[in-house]
Amino acid sequence: MGARVVAEAGMRDTDSAGPEPESQLLCCNGGQETPEPRRGQLLTIPELPTVMLLNGDCPERLKKEEGPTEPPRENGLDEAEPGEETTGQEVIVIQDTGFSVKILAPGIEPFSLQVSPQEMVQEIHQVLMDREDTCHRTCFSLHLDGNMLDHFSELRSVEGLQEGSVLRVVEEPYTVREARIHVRHVRDLLKSLDPSDAFNGVDCNSLSFLSVFTDGDLGDSGKRKKGLEMDPIDCTPPEYILPGSRERPLCPLQPQNRDWKPLQCLKVLTMSGWNPPPGNRKMHGDLMYLFVITAEDRQVSITASTRGFYLNQSTAYHFNPKPASPRFLSHSLVELLNQISPTFKKNFAALQKKRVQRHPFERIATPFQVYSWTAPQAEHAMDCVRAEDAYTSRLGYEEHIPGQTRDWNEELQTTRELPRKNLPERLLRERAIFKVHSDFTAAATRGAMAVIDGNVMAINPSEETKMQMFIWNNIFFSLGFDVRDHYKDFGGDVAAYVAPANDLNGVRTYNAVDVEGLYTLGTVVVDYRGYRVTAQSIIPGILERDQEQSVIYGSIDFGKTVVSHPRYLELLERTSRPLKILRHWVLNDRDEEVELCSSVECKGIIGNDGRHYILDLLRTFPPDLNFLPVPGEQLPEECTRAGFPRNHRHKLCCLRQELVDAFVEHRYLLFMKLAALQLMQQKASKVETPTSLENGSPLSLESKSEDPLGPEAGSEEEGSSASGLAKVKELAETIASDDGTDPRSREVIRNACKAVGSISSTAFDVRFNPDIFSPGVRFPESCQEEVRDQKQLLKDAAAFLLSCQIPGLVKDCTDHVVLPMDGATLSEVMRQRGINMRYLGKVLDLVLRSPARDQLDHIYKIGIGELITRSAKHIFKTYLQGVELSGLSAAISHFLNCFLSSYPNPVAHLPADELISKKRNRRRRNRPPGAADNTAWAVMTPQELWKNICQEAKNYFDFSLECESVDQAVEMYGLQKITLLREISLKTGIQVLLKEYSFDSRHKPAFTEEDVLNIFPVVKHVNPKASDAFHFFQSGQAKVQQGFLKEGCELINEALNLFNNVYGAMHVEICACLRLLARLHYIMGDYAEALSNQQKAVLMSERVMGIEHPNTIQEYMHLALYCFASSQLSTALSLLYRARYLMLLVFGEDHPEMALLDNNIGLVLHGVMEYDLSLRFLENALAVSTKYHGPKSLKVALSHHLVARVYESKAEFRSALQHEKEGYTIYKTQLGEDHEKTKESSEYLKCLTQQAVALQRTMNEIYRNGPSANIPPLKFTAPSMASVLEQLNVINGILFIPLSQKDLENLKAEVARRHQLQEASKNRDKAEEPMATEPDPAGASEDAASQPQGAKDPPSPSLQG
Repeated sequence: MGARVVAEAGMRDTDSAGPEPESQLLCCNGGQETPEPRRGQLLTIPELPTVMLLNGDCPERLKKEEGPTEPPRENGLDEAEPGEETTGQEVIVIQDTGFSVKILAPGIEPFSLQVSPQEMVQEIHQVLMDREDTCHRTCFSLHLDGNMLDHFSELRSVEGLQEGSVLRVVEEPYTVREARIHVRHVRDLLKSLDPSDAFNGVDCNSLSFLSVFTDGDLGDSGKRKKGLEMDPIDCTPPEYILPGSRERPLCPLQPQNRDWKPLQCLKVLTMSGWNPPPGNRKMHGDLMYLFVITAEDRQVSITASTRGFYLNQSTAYHFNPKPASPRFLSHSLVELLNQISPTFKKNFAALQKKRVQRHPFERIATPFQVYSWTAPQAEHAMDCVRAEDAYTSRLGYEEHIPGQTRDWNEELQTTRELPRKNLPERLLRERAIFKVHSDFTAAATRGAMAVIDGNVMAINPSEETKMQMFIWNNIFFSLGFDVRDHYKDFGGDVAAYVAPANDLNGVRTYNAVDVEGLYTLGTVVVDYRGYRVTAQSIIPGILERDQEQSVIYGSIDFGKTVVSHPRYLELLERTSRPLKILRHWVLNDRDEEVELCSSVECKGIIGNDGRHYILDLLRTFPPDLNFLPVPGEQLPEECTRAGFPRNHRHKLCCLRQELVDAFVEHRYLLFMKLAALQLMQQKASKVETPTSLENGSPLSLESKSEDPLGPEAGSEEEGSSASGLAKVKELAETIASDDGTDPRSREVIRNACKAVGSISSTAFDVRFNPDIFSPGVRFPESCQEEVRDQKQLLKDAAAFLLSCQIPGLVKDCTDHVVLPMDGATLSEVMRQRGINMRYLGKVLDLVLRSPARDQLDHIYKIGIGELITRSAKHIFKTYLQGVELSGLSAAISHFLNCFLSSYPNPVAHLPADELISKKRNRRRRNRPPGAADNTAWAVMTPQELWKNICQEAKNYFDFSLECESVDQAVEMYGLQKITLLREISLKTGIQVLLKEYSFDSRHKPAFTEEDVLNIFPVVKHVNPKASDAFHFFQSGQAKVQQGFLKEGCELINEALNLFNNVYGAMHVEICACLRLLARLHYIMGDYAEALSNQQKAVLMSERVMGIEHPNTIQEYMHLALYCFASSQLSTALSLLYRARYLMLLVFGEDHPEMALLDNNIGLVLHGVMEYDLSLRFLENALAVSTKYHGPKSLKVALSHHLVARVYESKAEFRSALQHEKEGYTIYKTQLGEDHEKTKESSEYLKCLTQQAVALQRTMNEIYRNGPSANIPPLKFTAPSMASVLEQLNVINGILFIPLSQKDLENLKAEVARRHQLQEASKNRDKAEEPMATEPDPAGASEDAASQPQGAKDPPSPSLQG
């Protein structure tokens, strides 16, 4: 049954009549059908043309020419239902034949609906439940010629269904389940504009504010676009947005959305206290009773019966089920309420009109919950559905799937077993995996919170609270404490706290390698209220037997007893290559040699389902010797110079996978250089020419497939820039051209292998033994030499991190290759280079010592802020563990006061005395972990907290902070309190009230307990990837960089289809895809399409990443540019002001990205002739550019030119000349006299001089002749929109170059040639080893967080500015 259930839950989105029709909107691309894109489907929802994201097919010829980057595309349709065979030919025909059917629903005019043959009948249901005029129906079936259609059949399998067929909507009798679904649906319609679910972080709702700034006049709805809006627009930004403003208000973060003042349709709609109906009424068809108070204050009681809804005569205290007047039976609750309440009728209609006008992306559910760290004060309203949900354990699908609770383990593993031979199968599989994972994450999060809040009974209730374990909804929960001294040698509780996160990384990695037959557990790590909870799916049968007898591979006591198993060795062997893990021997306590292919902690258990599970993957990667002092071992000089090894709190420090990959790649370059050099020397000494060009030596093949210069080569710049790559390719060819029979060349390879620590002597192959330096693990005598080499390799890797990766990071920051803007983006950038956060202190040290210290100012500030908030988070974690639920808001507000408020001695408010019960001495057994009656938190003082923060920074990050209070920190490091508040809230899950906090008042504390609204969990989980879509995205990017815009665009559209197929409508990677598409359309001159795609990208970024995430700020800037190009000037300005406000809140003014933003704002203001305002922004941009790029950079020259143009428009020619001269000097020194830029600048100088002279003449004329002067008309140039747009394109890195056809051809040929070299090697790696070094797709598409978008996707006809 398991598989069947999954098929229903995972793929068909079965909530046929489920509670959230909106989340279904985008499922029109379907159920089990092939995910091939189909044109016919674009129109499925007539009112929401923007909904369907499936645009366009990728033409067949394109697929053929795309070369080997993408997997083979089968057109065969692989159905999940057996026995439905379709030939490839048929599919191609079907794809484009959408057709329209007529829908006849009771009480409204017939209308036609565009459908596609691959859709299911239930998708038409969803569309009807969302349409404005039919949304109040849930319980109906569709009939064709009198025959009822099956919910789950595909339209093409319905006989007689064709263009123009009439489908009749027939009302069906209700059951209790259907009646509940109906009430839930009506409640969802009533609440559809209410943001409270987003503020409370439930049901995957999240916030979006774009529509507030665009007033909905973008893209399609922009039919009412004015011509050139030259009618006066108010451009003055609020005071706090202007350059140099000191105030950082919080309230504008969530501007009041007009739609949120909801139209009240009803005062109360709730279940009646008379439920459930007594037996005699059941036999009359009563299903349940509702109680309603209308907006006119009329109280009515309603019966839901099998035939529909009617009023009954019950009151609050008297039960009378007889129908009341008006005796009106309605199949729909909405129609009944329309009858009895005029206000309801009017407001409900208005509400639905508004609901369908919103962009679908504002209301579709996100795949994982996003929490908001601020929320306004909300009134708490009565809500029957929410109340019912709280008291029944309804989880996701429970009422839609037979068998009630879901068997998570079965679902997770069954989806992995789905076939994956061709594209449709892989899409179906990845989609199922993604769906189950996001459901599992939601369920695990909910369960973990219930466990910590004390609402779940432990399975070992008699033990002390720290040792308790829980099972809830088929998920196993354990707390991050060291039970039974399991981690005694590793750091006790601290080790027990990091182990789950390491384990999760292991699960991620093994899932990504995706070896058939090897299974991992569903794992989610939840931090909530100071506790860490690990949620895992349950291996079948594990609870009935003892752990000792079930582990058949690995060790349960850290290497004393070790066992192995041939099947596990065989499965793990397949992962060893991509994960660089060495197969090795260890000794157990009986001195027997045991072979392993993982660390000893990794346990293998065969479940009762016969599957091979591996768990405890916390040491998947080799240990980090910089933080693991081993007596008698000497680290390389680079490490000792930096003060390593240091004692860390626990002994579980591992290197990150990114570091291992970068290190191996670095070694591979070294290997190629060594081998090639020696071969060249030999060649020189050899006189005779080598014989035929054979690839004799296994080297050439092996080394290339091992070559990890996959997609990351671009970002991982450690001396392996493109030129480095090209060199290696040449070397590789040199080596390959040498036939392997020559013993001397074999010798060369052997030497090179030895030099780089390869485990094979005939080919490059570097792997790590994860058990080296593991306390308690012993190796046999025979392996001593290998162990010695492995120890050396680990030391080299530790040194590599310090000598290459960290300096590489600092160099990238100095060159502004990466532009982190807040703590999260800085962590992201560090992790992409394999640098753990515990090295943050070292990174900051290097920044301080850097010759370009000033250009790294922003990095230093972000780093210090991150250091402080992380240290505070560590303290906050233990602080919270001592707080009981009733004191939570008091304790958190007290902590925030000590952390951020200038008020010298904040006093904590303990719960009021009269409420403390007399009988509190009797210990309750089932209290949540650690809830001792403990008020120790109340005595914390700001001095003590800051002292602890400095100490923590020293102990953990080895960095000395020089501050004793928050004000000193702000003063000393130039931080902002509001930014610190945002960082600590995001890291710990605090939600504070949206209001202006007076941090600096010395007379009252900044926070009261009313200001802390909620505490959310911080969730870590696996992110399943859409691999095919990602390959398409990459090939699209490559095409674009070669200058084939059209082809690139088609590939990226195809990628978008596939992403939508796997992830649904909302996902970070879809966001990157939309951004690139928008940019391409813009370059190709299709502004409307660019606007529509970028609008989606902004909405998605707000919803999925957060309303003030740095990525969202970037998206706002792009959207503003496209708005300006479409002459929506006031919209462009308000978007830019929003971006500037967010950047001020997230970081402050002094950031390289601010220069770009201010140049944008200044140019737009110049365009609308607001010269003085424009100058304020442009001059700020000039100052910031000069600081971060150096006074001689071309960016600064451009900045001078922009300022000069505004002075020219103001006719202040002296200032204009002065700025243009500065620019000219820079161009001349940097580019030389003959460069076109220098010439342009000198032309402009001449023109300015002439204007200045003309002006002077006129002035002299006036002085001489007074009023009778004969004044020639002066020509002051107001800038043309075109010239402003041209400058905007330049600063945003988009430059159109008029090229002749011939130039274009040459350019393309040259680019293509260069690219072939790179691609060839890439594709070979991919083909041979698809998963080896897949960076997470976000990585490549993630210019998101860290890149100025100009840097990554420069399309070629538009070269980089």
